[in-house]
Amino acid sequence: MNFVFLLTGLLLVFIIGLAVSNNRKKIKYNRVLIMLVIQILLVYSMMNTSIGIIAITKVGLLFEKLMGIANAGIQFVFGGLANEGQVPFFLGVLMPLVFMSVLIGILNYIKVLPFIIKYLGLFLSKITGMGRLESYFAISTSALGQPEVFLTILKQIPLLSKERLYTICTSAMSAISMAMVGAYAKMLEPKFVVTAVVLNIFSALIVANIINPYDLDENEDLVEIEEKERLPFFRMVGESVMDGFKIAIIVGAMLLGFISLMELINVIFQSALHVSFVTVIGYIFAPIAFLMGVPWAEAVQAGGIMATKLITNEFVAMLSFGDISNQFSSKTVAIVSVYLVSFANFGTLGIISGSIKSISDKQGDHVAKFALKLLLGSTLASVISGTMMGLVM
Repeated sequence: MNFVFLLTGLLLVFIIGLAVSNNRKKIKYNRVLIMLVIQILLVYSMMNTSIGIIAITKVGLLFEKLMGIANAGIQFVFGGLANEGQVPFFLGVLMPLVFMSVLIGILNYIKVLPFIIKYLGLFLSKITGMGRLESYFAISTSALGQPEVFLTILKQIPLLSKERLYTICTSAMSAISMAMVGAYAKMLEPKFVVTAVVLNIFSALIVANIINPYDLDENEDLVEIEEKERLPFFRMVGESVMDGFKIAIIVGAMLLGFISLMELINVIFQSALHVSFVTVIGYIFAPIAFLMGVPWAEAVQAGGIMATKLITNEFVAMLSFGDISNQFSSKTVAIVSVYLVSFANFGTLGIISGSIKSISDKQGDHVAKFALKLLLGSTLASVISGTMMGLVM
């Protein structure tokens, strides 16, 4: 039965993708099939083999330990603010981003992260047939996040075709940064977060191949990675601390605004229609959740969470999901958890469009023109990843 829902979920993605495709004749179906097979093998090996389970458990424990290490600084600075036995969301989930930002900065400084990104990107390019730039970007955005990742190809962005620009933007919206993994692992099961990170790399490229197929001349396929000026070590650490703190503050402010806005909309809907807004959008997304493998009895609630992520952001959706996840079956929890782990929402669309426009006005205008198609593509990528998880539950 799981295989049936794999087919229905993928069929949904293909039908929508083909309907909005820029050039159906250029779709490389063999390339798409290869990446789907890779995803199936990956999700089976990670969730159903002893080696995969051990590996994914160890990675999850690593991030739990990193969060524990980050807590030492948080307790020193904010120790008296929390009530005994309670940890505010800002301190428990967002503040560890500061330490994670420092850790990523150090890995970049000692050239470990650039080395891993470069050769994983080359390997991905060989097995998927995608361009080296697209493959590099798919890996690097999963490590660095956006908008920082765009700075690594600063000089190439103004030279990219609209097609290649769409592909890298889809990867940026479908992936999450290493700094965010720990925060998400506080709200979802770490094994689902880690699995989603891996699946999303391929899901974004699959969707880009369907919606935005193109041929690439070998002479165009160059990767020139921009390197920042090498700063003194402790200055780099200081800047990484501030970068992480800025992210935490921005996410916190967005949560204040979005959660309050959702509550206002819910109050209006309850007063006018005697039904919550989340329930209404849940009915809209319910068929999608069902085709992904969510049992129909749980599809409306699951669909509401999925829609919340699209309309607001993944943090708001994860917080809402945490309140009701004990009402769902293990299969629904797994599918929805993986679906939620990406930046596919309206807010991120603005961040990406603004980041590209700050580098090139012309390319920023291109992103603005295909913005809704970009949001659709990244959401379909989340559907693929969630559907793949349902296959092994």
